[in-house]
Amino acid sequence: MKELERDLGLPAVLAISIGAMIGSGIFILPALALEIAGPAVILAYALAGLLVVPAALSKSEMATAMPEAGGTYIYIERGMGPLLGTIAGIGTWFSLSFKGALALVGGVPYLLLLFDLPLKPVALGLAGLLILINLVGAKQTGRLQVAIVVVMLAALGWFAAGSAPSVQSANYVGFFDSGLEGILAATGLVFVSYAGVTKVASVAEEVEDPGRNIPLGILGSLAFTTVLYVAIVAVLVGVTDPGSVAGSLTPVAVAAEATLGQFGVVAVIAAAILALISTANAGILSSSRYPFAMSRDRLAPPSLSKVSERFGTPVTSITLTGAVLLLFIAFVPILDIAKLASAFQILVFALINVAVIAFREGSAEYEPEFTSPLYPWIQIFGLVTGGLLLTQMGTVALVGAAAIIVGGVAWFFFYVRPRVDREGVATDAVRRRVGRDLLSETESAMNDSRREVLVALTKNLDADRERSLVSIAADLVRPDDGRVVVVRFEEVPDQAPLTDDLTVQSPSDRSFETRMASLSEELDVDVEADEIVSHDTKHAVVNFAENRGVDTIIAEHEPLRLRSRLLGDPIDWVVRHASCDVLLVDNLGYDLPARIALSSDGGPYPPLAVNVAEAIAKADGSKLSLWYPENSTESDQYKRTIDEYQSELSALLSVPVRSELFRADGGQPSTPDVVVRPGSDERLRNVLFDDGPVFPSPGCTTITVYQHESSRPRLGRRLLERVTF
Repeated sequence: MKELERDLGLPAVLAISIGAMIGSGIFILPALALEIAGPAVILAYALAGLLVVPAALSKSEMATAMPEAGGTYIYIERGMGPLLGTIAGIGTWFSLSFKGALALVGGVPYLLLLFDLPLKPVALGLAGLLILINLVGAKQTGRLQVAIVVVMLAALGWFAAGSAPSVQSANYVGFFDSGLEGILAATGLVFVSYAGVTKVASVAEEVEDPGRNIPLGILGSLAFTTVLYVAIVAVLVGVTDPGSVAGSLTPVAVAAEATLGQFGVVAVIAAAILALISTANAGILSSSRYPFAMSRDRLAPPSLSKVSERFGTPVTSITLTGAVLLLFIAFVPILDIAKLASAFQILVFALINVAVIAFREGSAEYEPEFTSPLYPWIQIFGLVTGGLLLTQMGTVALVGAAAIIVGGVAWFFFYVRPRVDREGVATDAVRRRVGRDLLSETESAMNDSRREVLVALTKNLDADRERSLVSIAADLVRPDDGRVVVVRFEEVPDQAPLTDDLTVQSPSDRSFETRMASLSEELDVDVEADEIVSHDTKHAVVNFAENRGVDTIIAEHEPLRLRSRLLGDPIDWVVRHASCDVLLVDNLGYDLPARIALSSDGGPYPPLAVNVAEAIAKADGSKLSLWYPENSTESDQYKRTIDEYQSELSALLSVPVRSELFRADGGQPSTPDVVVRPGSDERLRNVLFDDGPVFPSPGCTTITVYQHESSRPRLGRRLLERVTF
């Protein structure tokens, strides 16, 4: 297999990074930003350079860990998964396309200083020519790029040095008149000036000593370019009359004419045209590779990754990118182009910072030679400031960023999700963190004592079903020498008064108490029997449980028809209003030794469900099977993490455990006697979809466990469990 020679040293890395930045950021944007922030545009450039540092550090780290990967989209897709990878890919594609359009729309006015030609047609013609060049496969050579960088730096250096003596301090009066909002808005606008700082990551595989040269190259070029931008903009503001440059299409040429004469103007024009055409060509070249890369990862149609046999280029991807570029040039004003380019770049840089956290916290192999200092605070700073800048950039930028996010999410669910089953390391990192927290909660729950359990008999049961409910309660309280309170609740019509004659025990009541006394001896627990008559059973159950201070209510619950689900069932009401945990039993009875299964609804096992299943299995001397839904579309990493989670859970339990998969259609690996499953408080979702597992019936008792809301995870945590598990 052929390998790339690592022959790019630090000077080459600096040249690549500086060359990718200097262009529209200095030849076009100062005039647009000056209209927003006035002289404080100088501070806006410095602040933008500072706010790029977190993304520069993050991408330096990822480039040294994955020098062969290349590309912002790849890092985010691998770190955050296909959903955010889709958003990042589309966002970066649009950002680079907008940057290419900005370079052409902003570069042509410099050319028109020498030739009297219409702006838009010339920009469209140049764009068409560059698209054609990319289609037939011609590329910039390294020497040409270095030459362009040298010419630009020479011209800009001459401009700055030659113009500095002409700076007038009066031009800086009212430096902060635009206020903080104006400075932040201008900072957001010029942010795209630094977009190329991380371009060197795309050639990381060719960099010698990447652990040293990549971060030094990226951070060194960022520092150099920031100082250069600030110096040139400071001179540009200082040598021109207040307001004369603001809004100009050729701000550097205007300033050069004021200090260096016609020869200086020609030199600046030559440098600007070279830089901007180079930037536009690089924009087309790099942006067209994003649909190409996304197509290879199955996030976009396969036609976008087809390479022309004749030209050796991805023709469809380049054509699509070129069409988008032409539309931007033809119909989007230059200020909006600049804002959208910056907005998308801010969005992508924010995702880069999150991706580093994902790689660090995830389980994937990740060994960077360079690690970002101040982790994770520097990444959080980059994420927060990126969001702050977006809010200050106006409606166009916010709508553009929102459109990319919404469009990316829609495309993911419409096209990507049916075709891609991999996930990012961030999802796995969150899943592992949630699993660890849940295991800690489960361990703590095992130490909780149950002093008293209420068995609520709300209808007439035969002796076997009655015994099953009391046996379950006995298994829960026995380890703590607790008590089982078995109460028969009788409901009388509202029009019937509650008189003393209703409290007289019937032969049935006395027989019930005799059976409970017999069960107390048989099960070796304290069983107390009682009877309660009321007008409303559900309120009576809840009131008794609260007044008595029981820890758990156990009641029988048969499967309900849709009408009962919609209109409500008394026991469902008890679940929502009880002051303690509730176990609802689909009671078909079981014999000992019982086969016990703990089922998952697709999420992790709640601590209370684990506790109940273990107590029953331990009391009956049974093995416990951990059921988990089988899903052939899940990634191998997902399956490994679930296996590890189940192994760690098994180690906490005091009974023999084995893991078994069950199918969503109800197929089970074995037929248990008792299944313990978590209940859901998402009532409407259960009513309409009821997508929980289908259990074997008849022949299986099912215990649905409802934790009291005080011990239930918060909504955010439940959402995390649902998404990651």
